[in-house]
Amino acid sequence: MHPLHDTIDATMRRIGRDVLLPRFRNLAAAEIEEKAPGDYVTVVDKESERQLSVALTALLPGSHVVGEEGVAADPSLVDRITDGLAWIVDPLDGTGNYTEGKTPFAMMVALADQGVVQAGWILDPVTGRMCHALLGGGAFIDGRRIAAKPTGEALPVGALATRYLPDLVRADITARAEGRIAIADVPNCAGEQYPRLVLGTNDIALFWRTKPWDHAPGALFVEEAGGKVARPDGGAYRLGDERTGLLAAASPVLWDEAARVLFG
Repeated sequence: MHPLHDTIDATMRRIGRDVLLPRFRNLAAAEIEEKAPGDYVTVVDKESERQLSVALTALLPGSHVVGEEGVAADPSLVDRITDGLAWIVDPLDGTGNYTEGKTPFAMMVALADQGVVQAGWILDPVTGRMCHALLGGGAFIDGRRIAAKPTGEALPVGALATRYLPDLVRADITARAEGRIAIADVPNCAGEQYPRLVLGTNDIALFWRTKPWDHAPGALFVEEAGGKVARPDGGAYRLGDERTGLLAAASPVLWDEAARVLFG
């Protein structure tokens, strides 16, 4: 595990306990804003990111934060994601679920050095489950090393997040998957979707939007557990790459099968 794991784990759990959970199912309408159609931010997102930013930069002097809400306020911040030591923060992943008073939602942190993700953390504040990964050092859930396992179903179980796909692409993907992939519910929370690939709940996940705070921790977690995360053309997922489309799977074999089915 990362040398700072225990401190980061404790910090995230504290913020989950003190900031996220007290407002869950207890938000006033005035505390919710719509950044874009269907894309929400709350006072909780902002306060969580503020506290995470203070705590994380104190751990590594000279580091900086690229957070979802910071970038929403100043889009140029994302350009620094490949500069030096960068903390990538999603203070409340699954805000839409949170505002509707339902789970899942998560808090996610990744640490990158010169654009290479070194470690990641994904906390489910409700269950207390902490997923952690260290580049070259494995994947862990609540401190125990874990390896990704397939569902074992006759058809690969796939969570295909088609909401943001262009209409023609969505129609093509849906037609290709028919009878070849068992379609699973999408949790609308990357912080839940990535663990499902490791825990044997899903075999495949398809994403269209690839914002770094949504994917940096989870992609590392899946890959360190023995899975594969890559662009549809097989290219590596890299910070600073703003292209759309990302395919994740519980194993390289499942990834290859899904890529053949979905993208031909």
